[in-house]
Amino acid sequence: MSEYVDHRPGLGNELRLALAFLTRLPIRLPAHVAEAPLASAVRAFPLAGAAVALAGAVAFALAWTIGLPPTIAGLIAVAAMAAFTGALHEDGAADFADSLGARDPAKRLAIMRDSRIGTFGVLALIFAVAIRAGALAYVADPLEAFGLLLAAAAFSRACVAHAMHALPMARADGLAAAAGRPNQARMLDTLAIGAVFLLALGPLGAVAALLAAGAATLAVERLARKHVGGQTGDVLGAVQQAAEIAILCAALAASSWW
Repeated sequence: MSEYVDHRPGLGNELRLALAFLTRLPIRLPAHVAEAPLASAVRAFPLAGAAVALAGAVAFALAWTIGLPPTIAGLIAVAAMAAFTGALHEDGAADFADSLGARDPAKRLAIMRDSRIGTFGVLALIFAVAIRAGALAYVADPLEAFGLLLAAAAFSRACVAHAMHALPMARADGLAAAAGRPNQARMLDTLAIGAVFLLALGPLGAVAALLAAGAATLAVERLARKHVGGQTGDVLGAVQQAAEIAILCAALAASSWW
């Protein structure tokens, strides 16, 4: 399904659909909701991201409370979020990174469908986990960690909606094709909802995170257009990871300026 999606199941059902797909929560969906394309639920992506952030924040707080060092607490938080989502986005980012080592679009698309992981994918995972855990190591307390995770997890998933709208399909089948493309109004609604969560970073942090996430999203979109011809599920995972990392880094940088 490559056309723009206008189907509106209602925000409550959109949230259920988003949680069912983006997390490992055992969400039971009515038939009419289960049959709706994922693109119809993008407005709930930031809300699903908030649930992911809560899982990470609880894990961080527990680790902090028992006296573990901040770096270990950060790693535990990232692990909890990956477990909560089934490492959906991490897997996509690793596959997309692997594909960039090939010389032509057809080979790159084939690599992204290969269940094996290569050197580029391993490095992408290492850096993604290390940077996110490292960022959490610099927070002052669990409450600040929650605010940072909330902003990063929610708005990075709003950025996925932008990529779904902006990029053509790289192939006629697969996850992205089945998900469809949200129309512009729905994409803008999603970005606006996600931007609300950036306020957890304060005015300066929110602006810095918005700009950084936008730059990261556009950079991955440009790579995807050039190297594979558009979006796949793996490309969308790479967008989420890149935007989340950009938000965390920008928020920390902004806190040092203030």
